[in-house]
Amino acid sequence: MKFRAPNLDGVSCDSYDTVPLRFSMGAPQLFVKQAPRSSNLMSRVRSSQRTGVLLVEDNRLLRESLHAQIAVQADLAVVSTSGSADDVAHVAGRVKPAIVLIDLGLQSPGALALVDHVARSFGGAGQIVMNVTPGQIDVFEFVRAGASGFVMRDAALETLLRTIRLVRQGIKVLPRDLTGSLFSGIGGYRSRDRLLGPRVRLTRREHEVSELIADGLSNKEIAQRLNVATFTVKTHVHNVLHKLAVQTRAQVASYVTTDRTGR
Repeated sequence: MKFRAPNLDGVSCDSYDTVPLRFSMGAPQLFVKQAPRSSNLMSRVRSSQRTGVLLVEDNRLLRESLHAQIAVQADLAVVSTSGSADDVAHVAGRVKPAIVLIDLGLQSPGALALVDHVARSFGGAGQIVMNVTPGQIDVFEFVRAGASGFVMRDAALETLLRTIRLVRQGIKVLPRDLTGSLFSGIGGYRSRDRLLGPRVRLTRREHEVSELIADGLSNKEIAQRLNVATFTVKTHVHNVLHKLAVQTRAQVASYVTTDRTGR
């Protein structure tokens, strides 16, 4: 006698346990009951063997899409996502990711400052900067800050996944289109070193402001920390930019990082 198995289309093995019931006069029946996810031992084992990824992307649609695409990979797991850089330090300390994916377009404090902060606070995590276009960033500054890989804006999903896996193995990944930016950055760094000398003379307050910029604080947050007016902070920031011969807060953060570490 032949028995027809019940239709179990759409039932996830990770979410359900199959339970055979006793035989009756007809065909044997197979019932499915939902099991609590927290008790699914196989799911927990698989998650523990995956590479944990923290995704930082301010575009919600893109963030959720990447989350879904990465989550279905057998060797990868999204341990957390964030729409801004503000809470990344807290989240990273809690979930301890192996890989941090960072959107280049992050605002306040920005991708470079975040890369530097993660490198100093969670040195074991590999950092990958996404959505990069040639000429848009100083690759050398990001490498010095702690970035291990870059993914172009028009890259395919498979390229992103391959970059994650390579960086997890300790391999640095630089797309061919960004090599020119890297060498330009090295040359510019040497030129700026000769121009600025071993150390720029900043006032005590300017030095405090530059340190807080490197920590990712906004002008308003710096004003609150130093108990001064926001306008005063803006003046200090202007002076710091002028003395360091740079144009952005990210470059100030990079300079401070170099000063701290001697790199």
